[in-house]
Amino acid sequence: MALYQFGDDVGDIDWKASASSGIPVIRRFVRDSNLAMVLAVDTGRNMSATAPDGNPKSEIALFAAEVVCFLARSRGDTVAMVAGDTDRIQQIPARGGNLHMEMLLRRYEAMLDLAGPPSNLQALLDRVLTWFPRRALVVLITDEARPEPNHELALKRLRTRHEVMVIRVGDALPTDDADRVVEDVDVELDIPEFLRSRADLAAEARQVAERRRLDVEAMLRRQGVQGVVADSEDELVDQLIDLLRRQKRVRRP
Repeated sequence: MALYQFGDDVGDIDWKASASSGIPVIRRFVRDSNLAMVLAVDTGRNMSATAPDGNPKSEIALFAAEVVCFLARSRGDTVAMVAGDTDRIQQIPARGGNLHMEMLLRRYEAMLDLAGPPSNLQALLDRVLTWFPRRALVVLITDEARPEPNHELALKRLRTRHEVMVIRVGDALPTDDADRVVEDVDVELDIPEFLRSRADLAAEARQVAERRRLDVEAMLRRQGVQGVVADSEDELVDQLIDLLRRQKRVRRP
């Protein structure tokens, strides 16, 4: 309780307490946030390949995690992290504060390595589901080829318990720039320069990539999951703001 001051909202006046005390008093509300955010981050070597802007995808992924942590800190929310690939799964309980957020980000950064193990999104999603029973906002950071069709059931199960958002980092195509060799980290790929420079192959590669993006987006829509694809850090902030705005409008079935 507090004394009513000029400019306070009259809707906050506690009329019963005011009548008892003889002076106008208002109710003060302290935000008690029980919302936890869970960063579910793919640390497979695919996350350290090349993004469409020519930079490592790991830089965009880490920047996305930083933005999520900043937003959580500004709201007073806690953040947990589950990070993993084929060989490793690390989980860090939800806490708040600058030191905790910084520790999460450094741990994530240390696991991003082009020479690291392959991705295992199934194990990552399963760990989030079994380890975090309390309702939370799960932010999955992976690449644009994922979640794959075989992940849809795990995503559906996760969606029944949590709100889910997906941030997908775009992949550079080997035909984007004839002078730049783009290595595929999952499959051995060696495309000579004279093929990389062919316009018809470049157009076909773009069509395949776009079809893959649309297929993943269709699956996310089926499961009521909001998501974005980021090809660079510059476009990520605007997309995240739009994603969070859309997330507020979505109601669970």
